[in-house]
Amino acid sequence: MNAAPSLLNPRHDPGLGARFTRSAQVTDVGAQLRTADFDRWLQGRRQAHHFRVERIPFAELDGWSFQDGTGNLGHRSGRFFTVEGLSVDTDTGPFPHWQQPIIKQPEVGILGILVKEFDGVLHFLMQAKMEPGNRNLLQLSPTVQATRSNYTKVHRGADVKYLEHFTEPGRGRVLADVLQSEHGAWFFRKANRNMIVETDEDVPLDEDFCWLTLGQIGELLCRDNVVNMDSRTVLACAPVASAEPGALLSDTALLSWFTARRSAPEVRAERIPLGQVTDWVRGESSIDHVKGRFFRVVAVAVEAANREVRGWTQPLFEPCGIGVTAFVTRRVGGVPHLLVHAKLEGGFLDRIELAPTVQYTAANHADRTGDGRPPFLDLVLSADPARVRYDVLHSEEGGRFLNAESRYLFVEADESEAPPDPPPGYAWVTPGQLRSLVRHSHYVNVQARTLLSLLNTGAVRL
Repeated sequence: MNAAPSLLNPRHDPGLGARFTRSAQVTDVGAQLRTADFDRWLQGRRQAHHFRVERIPFAELDGWSFQDGTGNLGHRSGRFFTVEGLSVDTDTGPFPHWQQPIIKQPEVGILGILVKEFDGVLHFLMQAKMEPGNRNLLQLSPTVQATRSNYTKVHRGADVKYLEHFTEPGRGRVLADVLQSEHGAWFFRKANRNMIVETDEDVPLDEDFCWLTLGQIGELLCRDNVVNMDSRTVLACAPVASAEPGALLSDTALLSWFTARRSAPEVRAERIPLGQVTDWVRGESSIDHVKGRFFRVVAVAVEAANREVRGWTQPLFEPCGIGVTAFVTRRVGGVPHLLVHAKLEGGFLDRIELAPTVQYTAANHADRTGDGRPPFLDLVLSADPARVRYDVLHSEEGGRFLNAESRYLFVEADESEAPPDPPPGYAWVTPGQLRSLVRHSHYVNVQARTLLSLLNTGAVRL
């Protein structure tokens, strides 16, 4: 008698990591584009469409208004997002209490990259997408980058291209699928579904999309403001293989340390009416902090010929300065390690996530000296260029933030600068440990995911 067919599936695909590694090794020529021709292609997409972003007073917002009673800034549909207030009290860190505007967008969006094999090499379908907050407007985004309001067409716009590959069960092979947070300093408990889906279908190629290898994307990540934040967070979730003989902390010890950090602080983060937020002043065209720091809330009018809706107005958050975001790195027993920070941000669902060693806007700390300075910030800012393995300017989320840019760095340190036993709140992890944690929700923050995407694509090799 023949045995009944097994109902079990392998828990892991042992060959998947090698396929991503192979794609990361192909840096010069893809199935559609040579990397050397990419700038010409992107410029062609920029010239093919009309784009315009103009600052406007709040009174000129169409469909947006400050609500009576609360002062919250919302859309008449009740969808998209609202700008509200946040009040935070905590017993940890240098700031035990603060209030600020915050974006509340409870719906879960889809950030999805479609992949397909050409000539034995995985290629990624990327989109030249305009976002109003990008300083250069057009950047390389995932195949699908859409909020639920977008793809359910609350705005009565056109269909989101290629959406069916991520919403129709069985349409393709899911290689990664995880809810990830957005910026905890500016969003209240916002998450997106980060997806990588493989297809073997014939995929009609829209003129604003292109197929690139992982290695080609890695090359583009070495250029300022080319690959957008949403692409970077999805690429951080790629199932890239890690060959590490060990780590300074075992996986169990790392999880125990992180759980203790997440459990220890007393944190109360509560939404409050925007009109009640202290130390922030609303003018005709912006909401600003009384000291002119942190960020401001502004309004823009947008024209974009190739978006689902060709024109609209909306609020945006505009940071007051360029961020500095860096991993301090060193080798322990020959294995690369990254110094992570268990960082509290008021908008996180679980209060604390793993962040880069340094994640600050330096101008906000200009008047702090000595022990009052953020740890490792001066180490990164004054690093010998020979120790800087990567230093590139990247935009943050261009759909909600205006001209939000950060310098992303990898900086090598020696034992005297970054000892094996780091200060409280910091721990050494390997890239493989970070890749393992990013498979789960709310462990690794969006800035750390950008830096991880650089390792996954080969833009940085430690």
